[in-house]
Amino acid sequence: MRKIKLIVYFLLFFHVKIVAQLKGIVRGSDGIKKEALYGARIKLLQSQIAVLTDETGHFELTLPKNLPDTLVIQAKGYNPDTLLVFKDDRFISLEIVLFAEKILPEVLIEVRRNTHSINRMKTLHVEELTSGELRKAACCNLSESFETNASVDVNITDAVSGAKKIQLMGLDGVYTQIQMENIPYLRGLESSYGLNSMSGTWIESIQITKGTGNVVNGYESMAGLINLELKKPDSMEKLFVNAYSSIYGREEINLNAGHKLNERLSTGWFAHASGMFGEMDNNKDGFRDVPMGNNFAFMNRWHYQGKKMEAQFGANAYLDQKLGGQLGYKSSSSSKYGVELDSRHLDAFAKTGFFMKKPYNSIGVVYNVKYQTVNALFGHRSFNGEEKRAYINAIFDGIIGTTDHKIKLGMSAVAVDLKQQLDTLEKNRREIVPGIFGEYTYTGMRFTSVVGSRLDYHNLFGWQFSPRLHAKYVLTEKTDLRFTAGKGWRVPNYMIDNISLLATSKAWMPLSDLKPEISWNIGGSFVQEMKLFKQKASLSLDFYHTQFVNQLIVDREGSEIRFSNETGLSYSNSFQGEFSFNLLKNWDMRFAYKYLDVKAKYGGEIQQQAMIPRNRALFNTGYKSRNKRWEYNLTVSVIGQSRLPGILPTDGYAYGKTYALVNAQLTHNYKKWEFYLGGENLTNYIQKNAIVDAQNPFGSKFDATEIWAPVMGINIYAGLRFAIKRETKK
Repeated sequence: MRKIKLIVYFLLFFHVKIVAQLKGIVRGSDGIKKEALYGARIKLLQSQIAVLTDETGHFELTLPKNLPDTLVIQAKGYNPDTLLVFKDDRFISLEIVLFAEKILPEVLIEVRRNTHSINRMKTLHVEELTSGELRKAACCNLSESFETNASVDVNITDAVSGAKKIQLMGLDGVYTQIQMENIPYLRGLESSYGLNSMSGTWIESIQITKGTGNVVNGYESMAGLINLELKKPDSMEKLFVNAYSSIYGREEINLNAGHKLNERLSTGWFAHASGMFGEMDNNKDGFRDVPMGNNFAFMNRWHYQGKKMEAQFGANAYLDQKLGGQLGYKSSSSSKYGVELDSRHLDAFAKTGFFMKKPYNSIGVVYNVKYQTVNALFGHRSFNGEEKRAYINAIFDGIIGTTDHKIKLGMSAVAVDLKQQLDTLEKNRREIVPGIFGEYTYTGMRFTSVVGSRLDYHNLFGWQFSPRLHAKYVLTEKTDLRFTAGKGWRVPNYMIDNISLLATSKAWMPLSDLKPEISWNIGGSFVQEMKLFKQKASLSLDFYHTQFVNQLIVDREGSEIRFSNETGLSYSNSFQGEFSFNLLKNWDMRFAYKYLDVKAKYGGEIQQQAMIPRNRALFNTGYKSRNKRWEYNLTVSVIGQSRLPGILPTDGYAYGKTYALVNAQLTHNYKKWEFYLGGENLTNYIQKNAIVDAQNPFGSKFDATEIWAPVMGINIYAGLRFAIKRETKK
């Protein structure tokens, strides 16, 4: 009784109106089989309330007071349907079936969807970037796919190799779990140089989840999860070509092709080739600003759709070679300082799903095997690594009574054989990590929660238990509150995780007693949709705190690089606010601000982590002409000061400066062609003295790792896209 009174007082205090919700699922039928429809639009005509279905076809719609109203259901490629909704229909669940246009007379429906959005259907805070968002910039590989995004930061690791790493919530990319359609990606040896391995033109969408993710995806999600959805063989273009060229001598071409062999089997081919042929030195330090070299990548994937099972399988391979260092350096030259990188990758993957007789029950299995080699040379220092990795994840999906109560149960296993040598240091290990997990999802009228846990056994470090909780509360029909808390862990690899630190003369002091990194993450978000000048607008606020139980600290403050286990002192606080609105029907704007407080023990005291700016801001705007022929995009990023490690006043400065990056692109669409012209770093901001003691690269003071700003000036690029889209059967 006391709990009921407290709830009543809470609702009265905050003046929350209890509004009923209409739930359901939308399926599409071609006359033979039915499948869930993603992105179907459900709209009430009178109240103008609209939502989109998620990838499972489900939707939730908050009903207004004024009923009856007409519910319109629309999906591309299917004939629309309508349904009258009365007051008596509150709190019911619907199953709606739309029939394909090839069965009934054709109706063409066009729905404009934002290229960047927060998925309100998800319990977790999931930020979605579509292929339209990626086309706002050159986006030639994965490392360049986040230029218009405020959540993910992509930073250059050093001034000689051109390598890039992502950061989420101020934490290094190794704490973010990256997946390709829920298959582990960029793990182990490929984590440092793998961002260049996938072309942005292969990607259909990117989902960014902050905080610990679902236990189904694994135990390594400590800061967040990034999932890459590639173009699907049964729906991608018959042929897609993208060509790119820049004034720095970078040339690139991408080819995608999809072919549907029959109603059940389809295949997709992806190819990428790029090269850096110019030897540039804009900051006049005698070193190449970007290493020369080439990159080749290829993927072939298949999709099979049967009556009782569905399968996807394929193979992926790439070769990435770079040659950097001083101007005029050639391979194996001893007189000049050079950088040589050779990264090779081959993997095979598969996903199988089996439909069970009982509705809403299914079994899915994910498989992946990988072979990776990385060989690197920084001056007289070398690294050689070889990795063999295997992964399997089996998942059972079911319900308890109704679809309001869903469960996922499963087991996974990871096996790794790793060999690596850095100069005279050798660190080989074999890992076998079996695990089990369970997850329960409750879906109510306004409250949704996901509770899960997993238990893993590491052959070197024993048992690890990882509980996680996610919750969403629909405060009003346009307001969501989310909360997340959970534990994540990983086994660090101090060599490959910090390989860019070979670009310094400092000696490495390795750690003999390596321990798993363990962290707890807690946070939440507030999402509000609204109307501004009769146009759609949204506000998103989120805050996350990550507390490390144990973290591998890389201390660069002295004359050596020291590795140590830090217990209970390391943490990260991340706050981000983002406001977006449509100034006009075809003109959208987005403002974002991010504050990062990332601290640990460096140089004997707790201080901000080096090279992590506390403040960042982003402004992005895009306009498309009424005839859709012209597109204009502008992105301005402001990066605040970042602390530099161990710099004495006599050597330079202790903090990097605040600066702004301006990128812009103009795109012209003509039938099957797209022509684009763009510029990056249009303010021509360059970090001076990016390399410490560049004149004496083999000396004791040489350091090319203190990079806080670009080393390249204005970059002008141009390119084209050509697409032959798949025809819709009538």
